[in-house]
Amino acid sequence: MNTSNVELPTWIEVVLIPLLNIFLALVFSGLIILAIGEDPIKAVGIMINGAFGYDEAIGYTLYYTTNFIFTGLAVAVAFHARLFNIGGEGQAYIGGLGVGLAFLLLDKHLPALLLIPIGILMAAVFGALWAFIPAWLQAYRGSHIVITTIMFNFIAASLMVYLLVNVLIMPGSMSPETREFDTAGWLPFMHELFAWFGVNITRTPLNMSFLLALVCCVLVWLYIWKTQWGYALRTAGHSEAAAVYAGINPKRIVIIAMCISGGLAGLVAVNEIMGVHHRLLLNFPAGYGFTGIAVALMGRNHPLGILVASLLFGVLYQGGTELAFEVPKITREMVVAIQGLIILFSGALALMLRPWTVRVWLGLTRQSAT
Repeated sequence: MNTSNVELPTWIEVVLIPLLNIFLALVFSGLIILAIGEDPIKAVGIMINGAFGYDEAIGYTLYYTTNFIFTGLAVAVAFHARLFNIGGEGQAYIGGLGVGLAFLLLDKHLPALLLIPIGILMAAVFGALWAFIPAWLQAYRGSHIVITTIMFNFIAASLMVYLLVNVLIMPGSMSPETREFDTAGWLPFMHELFAWFGVNITRTPLNMSFLLALVCCVLVWLYIWKTQWGYALRTAGHSEAAAVYAGINPKRIVIIAMCISGGLAGLVAVNEIMGVHHRLLLNFPAGYGFTGIAVALMGRNHPLGILVASLLFGVLYQGGTELAFEVPKITREMVVAIQGLIILFSGALALMLRPWTVRVWLGLTRQSAT
């Protein structure tokens, strides 16, 4: 029986199958933990408590989640146009450059009411511009988007090293970073926001960019599934010939999809630069662009699935740190291995369980029909 063409409800595709994949990954992770003489049930408990057990843990988990939402959405938008954007890391990096240049020029002259929107806009614009070049090369010169976006990650890293070491470095500093931005450009932390309403929570890096990430989830969903532009993007992704027949310009779609994708990746700088570090510094994307690929695959390129997958990786980052601290035999490298297993089952083996799921679903629906 060919199950590849059978349509399943969205909740099965986006939620149930990824959860089953995660369960399998956790089973194999438990076997690894068991092999070194530790209790896997206890380890899972420590991870969950480290991610959600107290308000500081929740803050750090959602802080990591924010970056994964941005990069996961970036990969998903490009993927719906049949483009594999692996350049999220570089686009986030250049998005930070946009924020840094804007703030170094304007933070002494503008109030927060103007400076913060300008910073968000510059992060998105610079990320989009960095994605535009590989998009143009793909559309008009036939260069493969995977190769060019990978190359542009390295170019972005080299460019940032040069600028921060030779041009933008704070005078007299031994560290390659800019001066601290004026407080007018700082995004409010969530503990500060809660304090405005009389609620005291522990200080964490979680800031208002988390709310921006949630807004982006809604906007991406509306754009891709509820607008004619999103329909054109998905049409070009499904069949270029059908898109041309319908009067859609595939080259234009490539440019638009990649620019939106790059802009979303650039918003990582809002969380990291405007929300936490308050200066431009080296290596602030910290691999979020690459992890966003796994997030998008796990979330089936749907904003809801990406939100759930981002939260999972936030749990792995924060809870894994707690686990490595509480159980010395489980090293940080083992936590990374667990993350790798989840990526393996949710990415490379993402469709492994789908045929069985389709058969069960068809069996249940036929039985209920009779």
